[in-house]
Amino acid sequence: EVQLVESGGGLVQAGGSLRLSCAASGFSLDDYSVGWFRQAPGKEREKVSCISTYHNTTYYVDSVKGRFAISSDKKKNTVYLQMNGLKPEDTAIYYCATVYCGLAMFEHRYWGQGTQVTVSS
Repeated sequence: EVQLVESGGGLVQAGGSLRLSCAASGFSLDDYSVGWFRQAPGKEREKVSCISTYHNTTYYVDSVKGRFAISSDKKKNTVYLQMNGLKPEDTAIYYCATVYCGLAMFEHRYWGQGTQVTVSS
């Protein structure tokens, strides 16, 4: 059974940092790429970042480039999203999911339950 479990969300002041974790089970990170999406209240879900360990590629939406960094630990089968320089507009529920990851990022199939990130001004 494929499962994705996010953790690491919380409340942080603007300019602060958080690291989100997405623990995957039921598949290897070389089998599926994993990405992060976010959804703020009243807004559509948007892509944030993804990583393909098989192709050694990453993708970032323009609004997080230079502030967020995605990485993976194959031994732990976990993907991380290091978020620095957080802004109030980064406030959202963050979801990890299996994705197609390359020059762009597309939804695949499996989703985690989400973790809340709140950035205060």
